[in-house]
Amino acid sequence: MTESTYTVSGMVCDHCAGFVTEEIEHVAGVTAVAVNVESGTVTVTIDRDLDIADVRAAVEEAGYELDDRFG
Repeated sequence: MTESTYTVSGMVCDHCAGFVTEEIEHVAGVTAVAVNVESGTVTVTIDRDLDIADVRAAVEEAGYELDDRFG
């Protein structure tokens, strides 16, 4: 299992976190998602290679923007 942490712009509440979590959980290979609204980060655990474009698309589908990968 591999973990990557990304910054997400626009999240301000637990509902935001729920939307982001729900969309990222649908990405093939994702086994866990942890969102921290206060720091504006999302940590994604995967069990295989994952294209960041898939994560970006999921975050955008939730209505937010994926910033630079920092983890």
